[in-house]
Amino acid sequence: MRIEFFGLVVETPHVTFHLWSPWRSAEIEHRLFKAVRAAPGVEFEEGPDEWRLHVGDTKAWRGAIQATSRVLKGWQEEADPSSERRIWRWLLEGDADAHGYDYTGERFSLWGFLRLSLERGGPEDTEKDEDVDLQGFGMRIWPTEATK
Repeated sequence: MRIEFFGLVVETPHVTFHLWSPWRSAEIEHRLFKAVRAAPGVEFEEGPDEWRLHVGDTKAWRGAIQATSRVLKGWQEEADPSSERRIWRWLLEGDADAHGYDYTGERFSLWGFLRLSLERGGPEDTEKDEDVDLQGFGMRIWPTEATK
């Protein structure tokens, strides 16, 4: 399937959203996971210490990304506009050796994680920013199969 991720176009067989350690994850991570799970065409898989959602077609992908954006925009609107500003961003990462494999021996994948930023206080405050990485929620964009 061909996915578009905020201007980045990727060809992938499927995308998997993860909720690691559901019993320790923050409420917003659960809200994000539930929103993606409610998108049509998403398959749920439960593991011993993580939950996974598999997205295999473009329409389901668009629904999943739209669902995460809605949850995050709602989180932004919950802030008190006079004293707090909330920002979110996707961070993409991946590691590979010279042959296209990561440190575990799997083919190179792109991973997406969310970072939330809170800006508090007034102009006279020196320390007013706080970044929070959502370590319980993320997504994996799988590689296409190798051709021989």
